[in-house]
Amino acid sequence: QVQLVESGGGSVQAGGSLRLSCVASTDISNTNCMGWFRQAPDKEREWVATSYIRSGTTDYADSVKGRFAVSRDRAKNLLYLQIYSLKPEDTAMYYCATNRDGLCGEYNVWGQGTQVTVSS
Repeated sequence: QVQLVESGGGSVQAGGSLRLSCVASTDISNTNCMGWFRQAPDKEREWVATSYIRSGTTDYADSVKGRFAVSRDRAKNLLYLQIYSLKPEDTAMYYCATNRDGLCGEYNVWGQGTQVTVSS
């Protein structure tokens, strides 16, 4: 089963940028959907973005549109999340996820997360 490992989180000031990475243990170059989620303290996990290989499109939650960009390096089995203009409300644990059967809309493989902390 594929394993996912995130990295790239850290503590930054508001207005800064970060690039999160997610590396897969197996070939995910043809995995149609891969997504990013986040969970802030005392809040439910929320979906942030999805990358669709077959259509070559991406989708974002309204709260991050225009500031977040998801991309893939298929050759290296990497998924990225570029975050611009960070806000304190972006503070959360960020997770990448996919589906072990390659389905979209249902995520059942998760990484351990990488922490993003934004100070004002």
